[in-house]
Amino acid sequence: MFGDWGNTDHEDCVRIIHRALDAGINFIDTADVYARGESEEIVGKALAGGRREHVVLATKVHGTMGDDPNQFGNSRRWIVQELENSLRRLRTDYVDLYQIHRPEPDTDIDETLGALTDLVRAGKVRYIGSSTFPPSRIVEAQWVARERGRERFVCEQPPYSVLVRGVEADVLPTARRHGMAVIPWSPLAGGWLSGKWRKGADAPSSTRAQRLPQRYDLSDPGNQRKLDAADALGALADEAGMSLIHLALAFVIRHPAVTSAIIGPRTLEQLESQLGALDVRLDDALLDRIDAIVPPGTNVNPVDGGWQNPDLDPVARRRPA
Repeated sequence: MFGDWGNTDHEDCVRIIHRALDAGINFIDTADVYARGESEEIVGKALAGGRREHVVLATKVHGTMGDDPNQFGNSRRWIVQELENSLRRLRTDYVDLYQIHRPEPDTDIDETLGALTDLVRAGKVRYIGSSTFPPSRIVEAQWVARERGRERFVCEQPPYSVLVRGVEADVLPTARRHGMAVIPWSPLAGGWLSGKWRKGADAPSSTRAQRLPQRYDLSDPGNQRKLDAADALGALADEAGMSLIHLALAFVIRHPAVTSAIIGPRTLEQLESQLGALDVRLDDALLDRIDAIVPPGTNVNPVDGGWQNPDLDPVARRRPA
């Protein structure tokens, strides 16, 4: 949420990062595509002056970064080129974790892993990971790494929240079986679990709602279901004597496959509202009541899954007439 996608005040963003570091947070995740590199530039500015060495720094590659059709994807050419751009923006000579932001059907995973392996051996990357990969692609990447002598993905970054539980069915168990860390994105479901989405209240405005109307438009039945669930979860949090933010973050952290939940504050106030979640403990009775609102392994609105299977497109399912 730093840069054009959220907070455009760079100095304010730097203050937010410094407050997070002072509070004990030591892992920062960004991506080249976030505000077309602006987020990385802000993170680089915040880590200047000796803070870089105390942070596990992660970024990602895959998304479209320009009008050139080659400025996108998981090819060797683009990965090698774009890492150099990310390093420049981040003001560092290496990243601790370099992640493939989404799978790409048009590029063999062996080509992707081969390029990443070379970057690890060159000292520019410490570890590699995937983000929003379906279970079959996670397993394929692990198999290829083993069979071809490549570096393997050591972590997966999926969407996961009380409203987006689809990964519980297979992604999280698969990651555990392969000894992969899990660092979920959007544990507050893109703001739906901030406590501001309640029945009878005006829908909060946000830059995310403008960029991704399909996830917020209340004329969509799937988003109406999210409003119903968010309202019920807010009432449950009130009854339990905690904020919905703390309940939502504690829920994600409680899953045995999860290593760390990635928060995305746009303001210092939002950061402060989330910091205390690590100390919150949800007992089994409360978790059972959450399950009654949103059943395990389900996404309230399927559009929030983060990756749409291209094999379900009509062109992939039908022979030419």
